[in-house]
Amino acid sequence: MRDARLVFSTGSGRICPKCSQPVGACSCERKKPAKAADGTIRIRREVKGRGGKTVTVVSGFQLGELELQALAAELKRRCGTGGSVKEGEVLIQGDHRGTLLTLLGQKGFKVKPAGG
Repeated sequence: MRDARLVFSTGSGRICPKCSQPVGACSCERKKPAKAADGTIRIRREVKGRGGKTVTVVSGFQLGELELQALAAELKRRCGTGGSVKEGEVLIQGDHRGTLLTLLGQKGFKVKPAGG
């Protein structure tokens, strides 16, 4: 066993092979760099992994958690449907791309449809 390095520890979980830190606390370049925010809100439709149900995903916000929650509540109300906020993205149930493009454009956001 020449390459005997620690891969997993029950105390800390998976270990990064480069910096030998737990993956959650890894600081090396293997970690995916955060996307540079260009100020553009992107609206896309997703179906995959949702049991065939359509969801409109709005991403690219540079807002705090409370402001994002308030904006999501307003968007859900205006679309007349449910939704949630997860990992900085607003999820709206159903295909509401056109409505959301108009609403966010009126609010002063730079909005762009993403995907096909």
